Amino acid sequence: MKSHAVKDQSILDRVRPLVDQDSREIQPYGRIAKLPIALAESVCEASVDNLNQLLADTITLRDMYKKHHWQVAGPTFYQLHLLYDKHYKEQSELVDSLAERIQMLGGVSIAMAHDVAETTLIPRLPRGRQEVPVQLSRLLHAHEVILLESRTMAKQAAEAGDEGTNDLLVSDVIRTNEMQVWFLSEHLVEEPLVRAS
Repeated sequence: MKSHAVKDQSILDRVRPLVDQDSREIQPYGRIAKLPIALAESVCEASVDNLNQLLADTITLRDMYKKHHWQVAGPTFYQLHLLYDKHYKEQSELVDSLAERIQMLGGVSIAMAHDVAETTLIPRLPRGRQEVPVQLSRLLHAHEVILLESRTMAKQAAEAGDEGTNDLLVSDVIRTNEMQVWFLSEHLVEEPLVRAS
């Protein structure tokens, strides 16, 4: 009877979740785990540093869109509520693409909100609600920060032979941000609504 109880306990131990585990980091942030992708470690390191900065700024922009999506008010509420959410989703896709590229290069992606807040170049927003023109202006500024970074980083990646990073920056990040700038900017053009001037 005793051996049966020991056997039952052994089975239970295998299905019981192991909680409260801890260990050392397996890869420190800022260090490259070289993968066989035919790029020098120094090239991977430079691209990872650039991409983590861009990732922090893209996460910040993405979150700005969600904040404004929740807090938009006024006659353009419905249009901007939907537009902000659409742009949020597109920025979320960029966040994922940037983080995955960092991992492909052997790096560690920045991920946690406090790390992003310490790293981003985009000015922090107030907690409260702001008027639509201010929301739009702040979003446009954030896009410009990202576009300036992306263009510089794309050139650096191309010169270093990192075509994968260059392609991501040019084909995805720059084009998406330019399109979003266009859509936002048109909301700041002062045009008559009913009668032509």
